[in-house]
Amino acid sequence: MAHTILLVQPGTNPETRTYSDYESVNECMEGVCKIYEEHLKRRNPNTPTITYDISQLFDFVDQLSDLSCLVYQKSTNTYAPYNKDWIKEKIYILLRQAAGHND
Repeated sequence: MAHTILLVQPGTNPETRTYSDYESVNECMEGVCKIYEEHLKRRNPNTPTITYDISQLFDFVDQLSDLSCLVYQKSTNTYAPYNKDWIKEKIYILLRQAAGHND
């Protein structure tokens, strides 16, 4: 359980920057998935059930101007930065665990 700050910049305009904070890395990765799901709902308002696969989620992450995390490091009392590739790896692990693949 490490406090995690998610930094998001969807477009090239710096004014599109936002941040969210979470109690853990996994909560943060779920938050990234929710951002994508909200994006899909806005693009498909008349679709009652939205489904997607991980490659579509990763394409969405890649097209964001910026997406990064700051994860609290208790040992140094600082926040360590992590990039899109790290975020995608953590999402992959989270979704595999959710699907019951614990290998």
